[in-house]
Amino acid sequence: MAQFSRIQVITKMKESGLIPLFYNSDINVAKKVLKSCYDGGARLLEFTSRGDFAHEIFQELNKYASKELPEMILGVGSITDGASASLYLQMGANFIVTPVLREDIAIICNRRKVLWSAGCGSLSEIAKAEELGCEIVKLFPGNIYGPEFVKAIKGPQPWTSIMPTGGVSTDPENLKSWFEAGVVCVGMGSKLISKDIVLNKKYIELTQKVSKTLNIIKKINN
Repeated sequence: MAQFSRIQVITKMKESGLIPLFYNSDINVAKKVLKSCYDGGARLLEFTSRGDFAHEIFQELNKYASKELPEMILGVGSITDGASASLYLQMGANFIVTPVLREDIAIICNRRKVLWSAGCGSLSEIAKAEELGCEIVKLFPGNIYGPEFVKAIKGPQPWTSIMPTGGVSTDPENLKSWFEAGVVCVGMGSKLISKDIVLNKKYIELTQKVSKTLNIIKKINN
C-alpha cells in the first residue's frame, strides 16, 4: 500500500511545485535518475508506465526508494484503465496520474484514499474530474493549451488546482508564465531529464538541473 497519504502527497506537490517524469527499462538507470532527482531536492517523481513489464521496474524502484530515499514520493503516470491502477497500487504507488478522465480509476484510487490526477482538456472535463474527487487536475498536453487556458479556467473556478504536463521547460520565463497563471505544480519530462543526460550518464548535471529548477519555482512563488 501507499506509504504517503493523499493529503501528504497534495501538500508536497504544492510545496515543491515540480514533479519529474521518467521511464527507463533498465532498473539501474532508473535508480540513478531517481537518486539524482532526490539529491537535487525533488521529493516527488512520476514513473511513466510506457514499456513492456514496466510494473516490474516500478516494483523494484519503489522498494529501492523506500529503503534508500525515504522522503521520495513515487507515483505512476500514463495509467489508462482501472486494472493498471489496481496493479500499481498493490506495488505501493503513492499517486496515480492518467492522460484521460476515467471514472474506474477514480473509484479505485478513492477507495484506497490514494491521490489520482486526471488528464483534462476542457472546463467540463475538469468539473467532472472534481466531482469524482480529483484534487489536482492534469492539463495535458500543456503546450497545446498554454498558461492563458489556465487563467481562463481559474476565472470561474478559482478553487481548481492545475498541473500542466507537456510544454513545460526549465526556462525561468516559461515557469513564470505557468505559475503566474495559477498552476500549483508542473510535470516535467524530457525538458528536465533529457536523453543526453540519460545516455551519457550525466547524473551530477541532472542533480544540479533539478536543484536549479526548484529554486526558480521557489523564487517565483515567494
